[in-house]
Amino acid sequence: MKILVTGAAGFIGFHVSKKLIELGHEVVGLDNINGYYNVKLKFARLAELGINQIDATAFNILCASEKYGTRFKFIRMDLENREKLPKLFRKERFDAVCSLAAQAGVRFSIDNPEPYIDSNVVGFLNVLECCRNFNINHLVYASSSSVYGLNDEIPFHTDQDVDQPVSLYAATKKSNELMAHAYSHLFGIKTTGLRFFTVYGPWGRPDMAIYLFTEAIEKGLPIKAFNLGKMERDFTYIDDIVDGVIRVLQDSYNEKTERPLYKIYNIGAGNPVKLMDFITEIGESLGKTPEIEFLPMQPGDMEKTWSDVSELHQDYGYSPKTNIADGVHQFVNWYRSYKA
Repeated sequence: MKILVTGAAGFIGFHVSKKLIELGHEVVGLDNINGYYNVKLKFARLAELGINQIDATAFNILCASEKYGTRFKFIRMDLENREKLPKLFRKERFDAVCSLAAQAGVRFSIDNPEPYIDSNVVGFLNVLECCRNFNINHLVYASSSSVYGLNDEIPFHTDQDVDQPVSLYAATKKSNELMAHAYSHLFGIKTTGLRFFTVYGPWGRPDMAIYLFTEAIEKGLPIKAFNLGKMERDFTYIDDIVDGVIRVLQDSYNEKTERPLYKIYNIGAGNPVKLMDFITEIGESLGKTPEIEFLPMQPGDMEKTWSDVSELHQDYGYSPKTNIADGVHQFVNWYRSYKA
């Protein structure tokens, strides 16, 4: 099966691409490598996939992997490009699309709204149009636990109302779900949205909590704990996330399964962890005592997230296996080797 993975230089996109290649699929990775965080990390991920930095800096040129050959090709492209994206679809004839590209970051969206509309709305519309015009079997796309917003019914399940987002980022992810529904209804396109819950692990983004906390503890700097540390997150290890994404993508060519054309799932650990316990695990893994600066709640933040993943388990056998201690240890090992 030939699969387009957008956001392939990103945290989740890199891991999904790597796993798909290992499973024998042909993958085309797409990313614009924007400067939201240090692009050195994005280039390092691509290097792991056999794409050298010179290839990765050239816009709109499809490059084969030095490690995997034509089983992995990469193209640097903006999803907003209405001329180049259809040409890529026409040339490659994908069987399925895994759309993980997005402008990330809840707090960044408060003062910088424009990139979120460009990438998350306009870019996603272009993906939908290409899926419509080039007969894509299945579009699997990234949504977010942020869509639950002010909803205080715990655990979060997909039947709940999600019309009260508390950040523009969350609003754009909800808009993706609505846009996908319209295209499924109008054009018979199979779309599956996955609401990711606080993904962490090796190769994670520098703006993520575990990266920030680990870096601060290593340097002997205070950690910023918002809402006076009274936060809980459904921290989900990257390998469990990738397993879930792959299970859903495999439905693209399984003729024996009958799924709705449009579906939304939560994908998380299904187990909220107190922020202070999470920080303690990082400190223990580093062998250092964290210094903590307690701060008030930040705009756009949610006090607690907790995923009900029963539907994903029922339909795809999804069952996260990585506990916090093991996951944190794996991240810390990677962080120290990456920074060495």
